[in-house]
Amino acid sequence: MDISERKDLRRTNLQGADLIEANLEGANLEGANLIGANLIRANLQGANLQRASLQGANLEEANLRGANLQRASLQGANLIETNI
Repeated sequence: MDISERKDLRRTNLQGADLIEANLEGANLEGANLIGANLIRANLQGANLQRASLQGANLEEANLRGANLQRASLQGANLIETNI
């Protein structure tokens, strides 16, 4: 699935997806399954990640500035050098 142009990704199953350097700025990922996803250097600035499942996701060097992380699950996620 090409998600580069999609901004409404509510409840989408992206478990284990390779999203290295993906531009998801302003995307609606509310309730999305991103368990184990690879989001290295991804741009998630201003994204809606409410209730998203990010357990074990790799967010190294990702940009989460202004992202809504209310009730998001981040257990075991790699947040090294993540911009929050």
